[in-house]
Amino acid sequence: MAFTLPPLPYDYDALAPYMSRETLEYHHDKHHQAYVDMGNKLAGEAGLGDASVEEVIKQSFGKNQPLFNNAGQHYNHIHFWNWMKKGGGGKSLPGKLQTAVDSDLGGYDKFRNDFIEAGKGQFGSGWAWLAVKDGKLQVMKTPNGENPLVHGAQPILGVDVWEHSYYIDYRNARPKYLEAFVDNLINWDYVLERYEAAGA
Repeated sequence: MAFTLPPLPYDYDALAPYMSRETLEYHHDKHHQAYVDMGNKLAGEAGLGDASVEEVIKQSFGKNQPLFNNAGQHYNHIHFWNWMKKGGGGKSLPGKLQTAVDSDLGGYDKFRNDFIEAGKGQFGSGWAWLAVKDGKLQVMKTPNGENPLVHGAQPILGVDVWEHSYYIDYRNARPKYLEAFVDNLINWDYVLERYEAAGA
């Protein structure tokens, strides 16, 4: 199945002032499109043109780094756009998710701190994650285009800490971007959807 660029699930201005139209135009229309284009080219060359993006990630991990990088980033961004919404973020989690955050992560405040610290602590480019592993929630971080799928976990929330995701709006202030993401952008309904899809 060929990779395709999904449309944004909101208008380019919807996430302002926390994420600008300019950031979304560059990040979605240019960066994500480039992962799709290169991913399709490399998947075809590797005989994986008909495989799902998840399958391409698993098949290429540790074997075909260029393909893995582009497929991983395509997967990450498909969900990244949906992990945000206008008027998102904050402490109002769906009940099932709140229960899991309390039992597995020590409550919302500890989750918020640990998630932001994971994003701050990822040296260079990468992602911070909330994932389900062995039936429990876990905060993780990965370099570059890597994600929890290749570590036996299912990502249910991720934040992109590549500079292109925040530099236009925050310059080098990655912590401010991460705080804005958690407090004002997270689409908790989509996180719940991914949580339930992970069999939790």
